[in-house]
Amino acid sequence: MSSVIEVSDVSWKRDEKVILEHVDWKVEQGEHWAVLGLNGSGKTTLLNMINGYIWPTEGHISVLGHRFGEVDLRDLRKSIGWVSSSLQEKMYPNERTQHVVISGKHASIGLYDKPTNEDYERAAQLMQQLGCAHLIDRIYQGCSQGEKQKILIARALMASPKLLILDEACNGLDFFSREALLNSISELAKSPEAPHMLFVTHHTEEIIPIFTHTVLLRRGTVFAKGFTRDVLRSEVLTDFFESPVQANWSQDRAWLSIPVSGE
Repeated sequence: MSSVIEVSDVSWKRDEKVILEHVDWKVEQGEHWAVLGLNGSGKTTLLNMINGYIWPTEGHISVLGHRFGEVDLRDLRKSIGWVSSSLQEKMYPNERTQHVVISGKHASIGLYDKPTNEDYERAAQLMQQLGCAHLIDRIYQGCSQGEKQKILIARALMASPKLLILDEACNGLDFFSREALLNSISELAKSPEAPHMLFVTHHTEEIIPIFTHTVLLRRGTVFAKGFTRDVLRSEVLTDFFESPVQANWSQDRAWLSIPVSGE
């Protein structure tokens, strides 16, 4: 069976500056991965490349069994859902929440066709699945940031993608909103129809147990990859961040702290 994502010896340069360098990474069927890296690590570039918006300077990429250069990327993108906090601002503020969800059927901002009864039923089902059915008929602008993220995830699922990319989905959320969103993502992953998921973050504690694998990106290179429990260890993360950190595992999540001098 084909890999979900295969990035083989990929490099990317812009204005003579190397952004990604000799990246090798593979996501197999049935795996959900977290992508961890600081600002400037190359995460966004890698995501743009997986979506086919930019092309490798060197190496090759396959997504959902299709090698780039041998597939129409416009068709491939229909099988990829991408949710980011920046997407929130692109939605029409006075749109009804269910209409925002339905717009994901054609990856459009706003509705250009009259929704069918099946569209409304599908939107309601997805909102129920993500714990935000109570927001139906609410104005999008009136929702909290955490509620908007759930609506955007439902929107991404409207087209039944095979790959769902959650790009810093918890950015700007308070503790309770973050935990509610992470719980919804965890429940989503349990669904038989759940897509393969990539969860991109700056924070180890956001990597919930469903993300069994993690790749660490630093300055455009893969620093480490593998099972999350093996990657998110104190000694690995200390080298990764180039500063002493302690990974404290609780509820199958790694919570970081900085050792106090003298302890």
